[in-house]
Amino acid sequence: MKNKYPGWAALAGISLFLSACSKDDGDMNMPSSATITIENVLDSRPLVESGLFKNGGASPVVMPGESISIQFSAGKGQAVSFATMYGWSNDLFFAPANPGIKVFKDDGTPVEGDVSGQIKLWDNGTRINQSPGAMVAHPGTAESTPKNVTEVNGTDSQGNTYAPAPSLMKASLHYNGNSIFTLTITNTSGNTTNPTPFSPGVWAVSYIAGGNLLSPTPLYDPTKPSANGLTNLAEMGDNSVLGNYISGQTGIFTPLSPVLVVVYNGIDNPIYKTGQMDAGKGLKKLAQTGDASDLAAYLKTVQGVKNVYILAASGSTVLLPKIGNQAGSKVSQQLSVTSGDRVAIATMYGLSNDWFFASKGNGADAMQKGDISGTIGLFDNGTALNQFPGAGVNQVNMGGTPQPDSKNIEEVPNPNAFTTLPAISGIMKVTMQ
Repeated sequence: MKNKYPGWAALAGISLFLSACSKDDGDMNMPSSATITIENVLDSRPLVESGLFKNGGASPVVMPGESISIQFSAGKGQAVSFATMYGWSNDLFFAPANPGIKVFKDDGTPVEGDVSGQIKLWDNGTRINQSPGAMVAHPGTAESTPKNVTEVNGTDSQGNTYAPAPSLMKASLHYNGNSIFTLTITNTSGNTTNPTPFSPGVWAVSYIAGGNLLSPTPLYDPTKPSANGLTNLAEMGDNSVLGNYISGQTGIFTPLSPVLVVVYNGIDNPIYKTGQMDAGKGLKKLAQTGDASDLAAYLKTVQGVKNVYILAASGSTVLLPKIGNQAGSKVSQQLSVTSGDRVAIATMYGLSNDWFFASKGNGADAMQKGDISGTIGLFDNGTALNQFPGAGVNQVNMGGTPQPDSKNIEEVPNPNAFTTLPAISGIMKVTMQ
């Protein structure tokens, strides 16, 4: 994965001014050295959303003429994938080609209407196919060696014939606004030579970061044998095993922007105040784009502010989360502090419209040692319309332009209108040594 995120310029070469305090004989307020370390400790997941679907009637299967709908969020470059069993078969299933159905055009306009042409029929490769129909035996005869998942394009490997997948299943997209879509799947097989029910299914949307999908093959891989519970779905219409797998792959992924650190004395936290509008001093730019330079320049002019730093991670500038076995990024800065000094930080929740992590209240005692993660909160800057974090077409770090909003700065509730986040300590760790 590319460790660059649009909207966050490299901040190499920043001149960091370290002030030295003088003292008269007998002055007990001697400067001391402290080191602040900020680490992205989020155990990230590649899927931003996923779920199960079934018919809401007396039977969970979708019979000819019936429909189901899925609502989800996605941004430009993201796609929705799903899988459901061709019920009157041994191990065939419907799914769009990977990575799924892209929901925005290259120009950023939403895709709406019939997208059935992207639906394909696949052979799971674990059972010998019988002639499709109501009399198919389940589970049927196993293949001597499981084969790779392969597309069924007119005929299967046993010579059985099938109507084109788009004639058996209609898929249509409706844009609800604010990066929210509804996908409707309708069973249209009743008027073809291959009538069949559809089983309960699964669906998923992958995160995109640095222009790359984190999970480009979320449900199946046509270069490999079936895995992760897809066989249960393809052979028996059981979506629970694959559903549990993708649920474990679904959660939070976000980098943190270069971190602003300020040391101050005798004043309140100079970065922000909850219950008030953004002051127009650069916090909006940090919260929407991850660029702390304007806010840092302003803070250096504030009486009572002693030092201001912007800490960028080596190589990528942003603090990446844990990805697989790769540890998250961290940054450190040595501080010169005296009794009475406070320290506060701010960094963007990278895959959001204008959320930022920051020290709560009046920051932390600069002389405190140990883990101070409990002093950090997540806040909504109130200057951009919120969308599902990591699935919003207007999020800067997904190539979008925030839509203006005008609200007071407030702490982000958890759960919020979009998702449930880990505790702050499960996203970032801040220590003073």
